[in-house]
Amino acid sequence: MTARDLWVVIPAYDEERSIGATLRRLAEQTDTGFTLVVVDNGSTDRTAEVVREFAAANPAPEVRLIAEPEKGTGAAADTGIRHAISAGATHIARTDADCLPAPDWIAAVRRAFAEGLEMVSGPLRPRTDEFDLKLWERRLLPAVIGVAAMFGRFRPGNQDPLALGPYMMMPGCNVAITAALYERAGGFPRTRIEDVHEDRALVNAVRRLTTAYGLRGDVTVYGSVRRLRAYGLVGTLGWYADHRYKPEVVDIRIGDVR
Repeated sequence: MTARDLWVVIPAYDEERSIGATLRRLAEQTDTGFTLVVVDNGSTDRTAEVVREFAAANPAPEVRLIAEPEKGTGAAADTGIRHAISAGATHIARTDADCLPAPDWIAAVRRAFAEGLEMVSGPLRPRTDEFDLKLWERRLLPAVIGVAAMFGRFRPGNQDPLALGPYMMMPGCNVAITAALYERAGGFPRTRIEDVHEDRALVNAVRRLTTAYGLRGDVTVYGSVRRLRAYGLVGTLGWYADHRYKPEVVDIRIGDVR
């Protein structure tokens, strides 16, 4: 699998404060044999400029910047993945512009594909560099994700009699899939994050096609805790549970929380 075969897709909307750290972490991967595409989802800030400046200063990995004006994480991620596939990608990994993949994330994704998986995800851990997190706060995000994952296994919408395997929570900011399976499954729904959890929809589509999907403990991404800080524990749990909590502001940014 070469740099032309494996691509990383990052949808980004108004992430000028966060995306630089994400790009640096990807450039510092133990395996830099991949191509990176950032999808500017109609940003109104300097997101695109930050990406261009990074690409000019860093020869590896190759960075492409494309635009998707239709607002929505699903739409932006789908545009990026289909761009990668049209350019020759056979395998695609996705993370988000407020996340820090572990230093060996790409290497771990490659191992999972080599083991025969066609779709893989792994732990989502809290970032500790955004805020002065207390110990209990560092433990809260994994706990919230664990509760959401457990609920997901019993959620009626995930009880599909046509599914070939069990439901697994695969966060959109930490998922990798083969191009062939992505196209067979129909891809991420081109939706807004407040309307549909696009990662859940893709997992359920994949479950109807194959059992070659799974979780790996070494495929780790560190995610922002800004939503947890802004929504609170109960609100965050409600958000993940089919948007039972509907915040006034969905697109939480670093400057919005303390």
